[in-house]
Amino acid sequence: MTSDIEVRLIRLPEVSRLCGLGRSQIYALAKAAKFPAPIRVSERCSAWIEREIREYIAERIAASREGSQ
Repeated sequence: MTSDIEVRLIRLPEVSRLCGLGRSQIYALAKAAKFPAPIRVSERCSAWIEREIREYIAERIAASREGSQ
């Protein structure tokens, strides 16, 4: 399967750095379907799709700006 769209997987430390949330909060929000869910890369390795994390961040920024107007 080939695609023209580049998909980058990122691990938890980078997810945390990008969104400013800690490990526990990331997993709690993902469990509540309020944050992108990780994907299983291998038996003991999970990662997130970078584009989904960046979209989440953009949505949070937009939501915070709507409330201040």
